[in-house]
Amino acid sequence: MNEQYKQNFIRAGSIAKQVRSFGKSLIKSGASYNDIVAQINEKIVNLGARPAFPPQIALDAVAAHFLPQPGYDIIFSKEVVKLDIGVCVDGAIGDCAVTVDLSGEHQALIDAAEAALLNAEQIIRVGVPTREIGRVIARTISSFGFKPVKNLSGHGLGYYKVHTPPTIPNYEDNSVTVIKPGMTFAIEPFATNGRGLICEAQNPTIFSQVSERPINSDLARRVLATIKTFHGLPFSIHDLLTNGLNLVEAKVGLKELHTAGIILGYPPLIEEANGLVAQAENSVLVDQKGNVMITTR
Repeated sequence: MNEQYKQNFIRAGSIAKQVRSFGKSLIKSGASYNDIVAQINEKIVNLGARPAFPPQIALDAVAAHFLPQPGYDIIFSKEVVKLDIGVCVDGAIGDCAVTVDLSGEHQALIDAAEAALLNAEQIIRVGVPTREIGRVIARTISSFGFKPVKNLSGHGLGYYKVHTPPTIPNYEDNSVTVIKPGMTFAIEPFATNGRGLICEAQNPTIFSQVSERPINSDLARRVLATIKTFHGLPFSIHDLLTNGLNLVEAKVGLKELHTAGIILGYPPLIEEANGLVAQAENSVLVDQKGNVMITTR
């Protein structure tokens, strides 16, 4: 980790923290999903950064990877709303999340996720096994009477990459990975009153480029040219529509690129028993001297 990347990572975290607070203030009964996403994207740009992924607002049993299909909107009422923010500064990423309960009935679920995050942060140091972080997260969530979502996890944050090693589990797994100097990662507890497992459902609206290979279709090449401006970061079908493509062109081009193995789509992640899900997340930097900084706290 060089000094410039370290400073960019700290700045990305600081901006992500500001944007998370701003976005949380917008989440109210009667608010428009699409309007909030637009305001969040504008805020990130105004603060001198770019989105590291489309702002994620997942409702109730949906844990992550959700955006309404283009042309549709959601007006909030009494949902459990998860807001996940990603900010990129010259390749360095700040990733953080918060949950808001608009019903006033599920604050304990949110408290479980937030307490798990705080307790996990407090044990981070060089040499700590990632499975120990998972044990603390699971024990904390269980103490509130809920379950951790076992097949979601925290993750490394790399250069223009939102998900890299190490995996930071939400339960005590069998990993032998330990925290090392130079690591940058996100801790991301998910708590639920359901089974504690998620599955994929519905059609994806979020994608990322995963390979580089020739493509014959003129339309697919046009779509790919726009995709390359995201530098490998996740993007939404909505992002393509702001770059001179219409919805039909975007969908056809994405299908061709997916078939060719150039992009991947990420469907919404739903709790298997339709249980409510709360999320909390912060980004962590462990510098070369072993100093720990929670950049989004």
